[in-house]
Amino acid sequence: MNTLQVGDTAPLFTLPDQNGDGVSLQDYIGKQQVLVYFYPKAMTPGCTVQAQGLRDSKTELDNLNTVVFGISPDESKRLDKFCQRDELNFTLLSDVDHKVADDFGVWGLKKFMGKEYDGIHRLSFLIGLDGKISHVFNKFKTKNHHEVVLEVLNQV
Repeated sequence: MNTLQVGDTAPLFTLPDQNGDGVSLQDYIGKQQVLVYFYPKAMTPGCTVQAQGLRDSKTELDNLNTVVFGISPDESKRLDKFCQRDELNFTLLSDVDHKVADDFGVWGLKKFMGKEYDGIHRLSFLIGLDGKISHVFNKFKTKNHHEVVLEVLNQV
């Protein structure tokens, strides 16, 4: 796993959102900062808490000119259910073949209860107006992810 670092150019991507519509990172470069957060699976406890925190911070994120993309290997249909169930007000993207996760360096070996498997590591990247990674969020708990993000954004 070769995770992107601050100063790296963010890989451009187009992925289907929760409605099956293509969303391209390129459309946001130069207009808004983009928080790309990777999470393992929609509607699981940790991922739900993380998403709800970002949902509840939407106004503050908007005021800081930041759009949120949550990326997981889930199909669009499951993402739509997640958005509906938790009234999410930001875009979820489907990376079924985990190509974008590979490009960002967040797909790799994980261990859970003694079992090893490949999956998404829970990391987030702030992409600046110039298309470069301006911050990597790798030290947070799902319940305070939004607070850590807002703290960094308010320092910029």
